[in-house]
Amino acid sequence: MKDDDEHHNEIDDFDPHAERKSVELGAIGAQKFVTRGEEINLKYLDPSLNETIAAVGWDFKQFDRDPPDMDVSVFLLNRHEKTREDTDFIFYNNLTGCDGAVRHMGDSRTGAGDGDDETIFIDLNALPFDVLKIVFVVSIYDLDLTDNSFDQVKNVYFRLVNKDTNHELFRFNLDENLEAGKTSLLVGEMERVGSEWVFRAIGDTAEGGLSAVANEYGIIVAQMIVPT
Repeated sequence: MKDDDEHHNEIDDFDPHAERKSVELGAIGAQKFVTRGEEINLKYLDPSLNETIAAVGWDFKQFDRDPPDMDVSVFLLNRHEKTREDTDFIFYNNLTGCDGAVRHMGDSRTGAGDGDDETIFIDLNALPFDVLKIVFVVSIYDLDLTDNSFDQVKNVYFRLVNKDTNHELFRFNLDENLEAGKTSLLVGEMERVGSEWVFRAIGDTAEGGLSAVANEYGIIVAQMIVPT
């Protein structure tokens, strides 16, 4: 099971409920929505991008039962498509990685309220050079055998924000990618290409839940997702 207390960190000057802004560079226009399979050069979207916020929001459908606990997680991968160490899996029970270059800002158990529900801070310039890919996953916590799944959530989105300017770079609406009865989704990945980062929108359901994804990337699940 999860730790009893919700974790909350602070990011100076970032308000997840602030008015949404979007970059107006290149051919992007007023707001950028990405679709499954799309690739985006983040430096093209915003040449000033260094510190970024990956944010996820959702609402729950049913008010006659406890809301599902949805989570966002990050895997930092090397050239072998594996985590280098356990702390490269940043999630509700491990809130920081790479000496603070990646920080999960708190576990929301309900998704209540407007705006972002969970956020992850990433300082791209501070990442070690052998971190070549950042994978984003959203999942429903299902280890307490409550039979929760994506059936219970709606209005699910992932967005990337320039932390310094609060400009929203893009938004990926995920509802059409959520399969009934499933509990985890590979949202997308950021890959280091030379001195730049490219985001790929994946939107694929991951069989077996978050634990299966973690295993694929080299994490021993029993020691991390299910603490004693």
